[in-house]
Amino acid sequence: MKLAPELKSKIDTLWDRFWSGGMSNPLQSIEQMSYLIFMKRLEDMDVVEQNRARARDIEYTSVFEGQDVCRWSNWKHYPAEQMLVHVRDVVFPFIKNLHNGEKTLFARQMRDAVFIIPKPSLLQEAVALIDEMDITAQNRDTQGDIYEYLLSQLATAGKNGQFRTPRHIIRMMVELVEPDVNDRICDPACGTAGFLINAYEYIIRKYTSPDMLEVDDEGEYRNLIGDNITEKRHWEKLWSDTFYGYDFDSTMARISLMNMMLHGIKAPKIEQKDTLSKLYNEEERYSVVLANPPFKGSIDKSDINDSLSLSTTKTELLFVERMIHLLTIGGRCAVIVPDGVLFGSSKAHKKLRQMLLEENQVEGIVSMPSGVFKPYAGVSTAVLIFAKGGTTENVWFYDMEADGFSLDDKRTLIDGKGDIPNIIERFRGRRDEVPEDRKGKCFYVPFDEVKENNFDLSISRYKEIEYEEIEYEAPEVIIDKIEGIEKQILVNLDELRELLKNK
Repeated sequence: MKLAPELKSKIDTLWDRFWSGGMSNPLQSIEQMSYLIFMKRLEDMDVVEQNRARARDIEYTSVFEGQDVCRWSNWKHYPAEQMLVHVRDVVFPFIKNLHNGEKTLFARQMRDAVFIIPKPSLLQEAVALIDEMDITAQNRDTQGDIYEYLLSQLATAGKNGQFRTPRHIIRMMVELVEPDVNDRICDPACGTAGFLINAYEYIIRKYTSPDMLEVDDEGEYRNLIGDNITEKRHWEKLWSDTFYGYDFDSTMARISLMNMMLHGIKAPKIEQKDTLSKLYNEEERYSVVLANPPFKGSIDKSDINDSLSLSTTKTELLFVERMIHLLTIGGRCAVIVPDGVLFGSSKAHKKLRQMLLEENQVEGIVSMPSGVFKPYAGVSTAVLIFAKGGTTENVWFYDMEADGFSLDDKRTLIDGKGDIPNIIERFRGRRDEVPEDRKGKCFYVPFDEVKENNFDLSISRYKEIEYEEIEYEAPEVIIDKIEGIEKQILVNLDELRELLKNK
């Protein structure tokens, strides 16, 4: 992400202030920061909406009507002690109950939220730093990047065991499923909502005039305005009935809500729910599913939803089955899975792969190098792309060797792209190209061959390795060369001794 050094410096300082102020839990810290940023942005957004209404000559009711004391601009200069009491007892209850009469998801998710910044001086410093970021003056992309940079701190040093999917991998997966304005999109293990936000940006980019777009050296598109979305109903759908996310952690659900609203999605549908549990019952509701679910988790057997047929407690298997259930017929899914899902020998592993191949269309397997998730995890993974319904005729494999960054713990930027542009191009053209050379980067494998191999979907089972034959010299020639080298060494030693004697 492209942030000016001074903005990054302010965010780093904000983290330092929270740490030194006694808030060492990063997830808790970012939740409290999120509330403050949201308080700031709420007034900014209200002013923008008021100006738009005035320009259209229509009535507008401010969210602060009768509550001007809750405006950021009204209390940001309070003395520290007064500010803490005012924000804790007046402003925070106000944002918790926004639109409460409408029983919005936001109000429901905020119901259990608590304001726990402990020190007046910490709150005052945090408010000053956020004010200095001048978020209002930034464009929508930079506003989102400020929050993304905050969220990226969750990944550093393995904080809370949280690490997020790299944004360039998310963008690749979104490109592979090609969401559109009429889709309903779900992430059943949404974390910080990275997949949903990138899907939103992809759709807006698709409907932004090409001459308006800008792209940076990391492949990030800028100036996404969606000027070709001309019907109000399409905007309303994007803002309120397109993006759905679920996470079992209430803090992550609230952070996701904040993140999506700061990216311009007015009424995101994010709920705290374990989508594998008996409490979740959605079926065939979404046309696109994007996810990177927990790899090594497990769930209590008695809590597994009855609709899930796999006899296992491994979440990496159950989540894939859940995604099959979530999709409407013809719906597309791109999901990151550990390699074990593709070749595991247990009954549950085989049954899942059989289900994918015989009852759905497995459209592609992109094998990724193990360094993609470093330094937080070194596990080998793949992107599984499938569509609901029908049967699989051929499986398209791609062997990704580079993702645009070094594959060591430093993950140094190389070009930010690697094989990704080629993956997208070859995937989209796979039906015309029909690649068969199994020594190349991508190739097809017929369903019957996969079935004969116990439904194994690992690329190593089918890729042919081309070994280069090396011709060695005859042993007697090698011995002669070694003897010649030894003789030369002895001559050099004799010459050295003579030089030493003559000194």
